Amino acid sequence: MTEHYASVTVKAPVHQVYALFTHFDDFPKFMHFVKEVTYYNSQRSHWVVHVLRDYEWDAIHEDWIPDQQVGWRSIAGLKNTGKVKFRPLGPSRTMVDVYISYTPPSGPVGMLGDTFGGGEYFASILRQDLSNFARMVEEAPPGALDPMSSHYLFHSDSAVARGNVTARQKAAMARDPRMSPQALAERLASQREEQERRQREQLEREMALRRHREMEEKMRQEQNLLLAQEAIRRQEEQRAREELLMREIADRQPPDPVHDTIGGRGAAIERTASGDRDGIRTRHPGYERDPMIARYPLKEGARPTLKLSEEELEKFESPWYRSIRGTPLPSPPAES
Repeated sequence: MTEHYASVTVKAPVHQVYALFTHFDDFPKFMHFVKEVTYYNSQRSHWVVHVLRDYEWDAIHEDWIPDQQVGWRSIAGLKNTGKVKFRPLGPSRTMVDVYISYTPPSGPVGMLGDTFGGGEYFASILRQDLSNFARMVEEAPPGALDPMSSHYLFHSDSAVARGNVTARQKAAMARDPRMSPQALAERLASQREEQERRQREQLEREMALRRHREMEEKMRQEQNLLLAQEAIRRQEEQRAREELLMREIADRQPPDPVHDTIGGRGAAIERTASGDRDGIRTRHPGYERDPMIARYPLKEGARPTLKLSEEELEKFESPWYRSIRGTPLPSPPAES
């Protein structure tokens, strides 16, 4: 028993992939090595394939699970069994796994085929036809469940296009209403309309993309212009600030070594004796007054001295302090 395995990923929902695969009689229209698939009834079919030479068998359906699996077993001709599993990989992707087991025909021809790579040749053709099936599904309209709606049918490498089908397959296609001249003409017209629609959509997408790119380029140029203008404005402001600073520096008078220093003392003059009297004006007028009465508006010559009694000093307390105590402000003393 020789076994083969192949798989392919199809860009379509699992229900659509399953429905299109179960149309066995359409295999010769897009597959390379299948020359015939005709039905006896809903459960039995006749197959003819060409792998180095023609092989044929009758098969019966086994282990069918909707949207998950199909299987078959030969009951006459080449002994073989097969199973195809469908695994969803997402809402629009499906993995198709194909398992085929067969017993090579007895005799010199069968032994010679396996010895010289007939099995490897069959495996390569199986992978190629699975790729043809994936392309057939992907070129069908979204949600289509009939292979006749696919644009990939009758491609140049298919058995029908090469004329490599049996007479029974031709007769079955001639009886098929989908293969009548009128149906084929309608299919061709529908494909042309679909192709024109896809071309229009592609053209619209390209134009929209071109407009988007032009808009992006325009916005980029405007942004670069604004950035350049902002850079020029900042440079001008910086230049104006520098010029103003240079003018201020040029107009600035050199500091007086005595009067323009902190505390009225020149740091370059050793031990200036007079202190604040060396300044142009007194730094803190009335600094000799008591802080509690310094804010009181006294007339010149009416300043209290330390010889005043406590009661007299109370009359000259700070208005701020008296406002807190809630006592009325006293009137200033009369001049003597």
